[in-house]
Amino acid sequence: MKDNPSLTARIALWCGAFAFVAAIVGPLFAHFEIVSPMIGFGILALGLLDALIALICGIIALARGGEASRGAAFGGLIPAVLVLSAVVFSASRGGGAPRINDITTDTANPPQFTQLPRLEENQGRDMSYPGESFAQQQREGYGEIAPLKMSMDPAEAFAKVYDSAQQVESWEIVLADPGQRKIEGIDTTWLFRFKDDFVIEVRDDGSGGALVHMRSKSRDGKGDIGANAARIRGFFERVSGG
Repeated sequence: MKDNPSLTARIALWCGAFAFVAAIVGPLFAHFEIVSPMIGFGILALGLLDALIALICGIIALARGGEASRGAAFGGLIPAVLVLSAVVFSASRGGGAPRINDITTDTANPPQFTQLPRLEENQGRDMSYPGESFAQQQREGYGEIAPLKMSMDPAEAFAKVYDSAQQVESWEIVLADPGQRKIEGIDTTWLFRFKDDFVIEVRDDGSGGALVHMRSKSRDGKGDIGANAARIRGFFERVSGG
C-alpha cells in the first residue's frame, strides 16, 4: 500500500511553499508600487508566520512520519528555513536599535519641518519632535549623533550640502532655501518603497565655520531598525567626501 504524507507533513509543505512565495511577492509588489509598502510588508510578515508553522510541522513530520511524510516535510522545511534565515539576517543588521523613528543631531533644538507638513500625504501627521523620551532612547541606542562640522562660511557650506543632497538618487528635494540654509526632502527606500522625511539645516558655529544639523523621520512603524541614524551618518560621509 502506498505511503501517503501525513496531514502534518502536508501542512509543512503548503506553508513552506506559501512562505517562499510571500517572501518574494510582498517585497516585489511593494517595490513596483502594486501595493502600498505596509501591505507588502504585511504579506512578508504573513509569509514569516507560515515559515514558522512549516518549521514546526516539518520537524514533527520528520520525527513521526514515514518516507512520504519525510519527503513532504523536507519540501516545506527547505523554503521555510530559507525565508527565516533571510529575515533573521536582515533583522540582525538593525539589532539593538531602539524602537524610535525620529533621529536628530540636535535633540535640544531639532531642525523643524516647514514644507513637508504641507504635502497631502503628510496631512494629519504630527511632525514635531517627540521630545526627551526619544532623545534619551537615541543616546542609549546610538550614542551621540553629532552635527557635521565644516570649516567654511555657512553659505558656502550650504551650497556644498545642497549639491551633495542633489546627488542622492533616492532623495526628492521639496525645499532648498539658501536664506534659511535649509533643505527638506523625502527618501524612498529601495525595496519596500517606504518614504521617510528629512530636514537639514546649516547653522553658524559662532566662529566663522558651519554646523550641519539633520533630522530624519519615518512615516511608518514605531521603530526604524536603525535606518534614520544610518541615513544621517551616510549623508555626512558623502558631504565629507568619505
